Amino acid sequence: MSKSPKQSPKSVVVAAVCLIHPDRPELLMVRKKGTSSFMLPGGKIESDEEPLATAVREIAEELHLDLNPDRLDLLGSWTTDAANEPDTHVTGTVFAYRGTPDGLNVQEPRFFNEIDQAEWFPIADLPQDTAERSFAPLTRNHVIPELLARGLAAGQVN
Repeated sequence: MSKSPKQSPKSVVVAAVCLIHPDRPELLMVRKKGTSSFMLPGGKIESDEEPLATAVREIAEELHLDLNPDRLDLLGSWTTDAANEPDTHVTGTVFAYRGTPDGLNVQEPRFFNEIDQAEWFPIADLPQDTAERSFAPLTRNHVIPELLARGLAAGQVN
C-alpha cells in the first residue's frame, strides 16, 4: 500500500509596511485578535489590486492612517511560512515608509478592526519568541535583516 502524497501548503499573498519610529530604531508591529504573533501592518492582496494599493488600504483599515504612496519604497518580496496559518506559505511584498505618517501617535499607536495590539519593537535586537509572543517569520527572517543591511535600523527612513 502506498502512502498518499503530501499535500502542498496553501499560499497567501500580502503587502505590508515598515513604519519606523521617528526617534528610535524601532519598528511598529501589530498582533491580530486571537493570535500570538506580531507582524508588520498589512494584509492580503485583493485580486484587482497592486501591492502598493493593498499596503495603503490595509494601513488605513488597521491603523487609520492615510499613507502617501509616494513615500513608500519597495523593501523587497519574500516567501516564507505564514505566522498564524499552519501549513501555509506567505509571499509578502514589503514597503518602507519614508518619514512619519500624519496622525500616527508614536506614544500610543491606535489600532482598529482585526488588530488587538500595536507595539514598537527594536529592529537590531528583536526579542526572542516565547510561548506567549512570537514574531512573524517574514519579519524576523527577511524584513529585519534587510532593514539592517540597508542601515535603516539606525533610525527613521529618510
